[in-house]
Amino acid sequence: MFRKLSIFLLVFPLVSCAQLQQVVKNLPQVQQTPTVDIASGLREALTTGIDKQVSKLTQKDGFFKNELVRIGLPEDLRKVDKALRKIGLSSLADEGLKALNRAAENAVNEATPVFISAVKDIKFDDAKTILLGNNSAATEYLTTKTETALYQKFNPVIKQSFSKVGADKIWANLINKYNTAMTLTGGEKINPDLEEYITERAIDGLFIMVEKEENKIRLDPMARVSDLLSKVFGSLTN
Repeated sequence: MFRKLSIFLLVFPLVSCAQLQQVVKNLPQVQQTPTVDIASGLREALTTGIDKQVSKLTQKDGFFKNELVRIGLPEDLRKVDKALRKIGLSSLADEGLKALNRAAENAVNEATPVFISAVKDIKFDDAKTILLGNNSAATEYLTTKTETALYQKFNPVIKQSFSKVGADKIWANLINKYNTAMTLTGGEKINPDLEEYITERAIDGLFIMVEKEENKIRLDPMARVSDLLSKVFGSLTN
């Protein structure tokens, strides 16, 4: 026990010093950058993330063919998927999976203005702390501040999208087939809340793509497509 504690006490200061040295190195440039510029730069970085990355999710196969955000099946529906494939209905199972992703793609297209509005309304009182944070600090802050509000506005759109792309009918058919089989075999029936599940996964996808662009802007000077982004994020690397 004492040996483990000793090792921890030796290693911890080394890690902390390395982090502190990086922060101290960047502080002069950051301190010279007005807080209003930092806040505006962070908002612009997040908005750029929406423009460049989230917009990709609205396209056909934006979720389905993107390994970062592709929506898989919840645990209950994996039973359905496995059962369908076992009896030679793989194409029907594939159709069901694609329908879930289509619903998310359609919903993101409808709800993106809500997301952009949420970004613009954020007040970065601790802008410098966020700027000096990790490579996804702004996205994490945005997630904390907007996730609940986004869910409340996103869920009704998901419900509409389910109907619009036919996912509701496809999965009602699949689940009915599965539950009928369970009646015959004595297995457990299911009644998953797919709209809830897709709402959560779609919002996760939004933040994943925004985070991807934030990382890029922080690390790659070529991704800083405006003078403001160059000024604010350049203060971290100069």
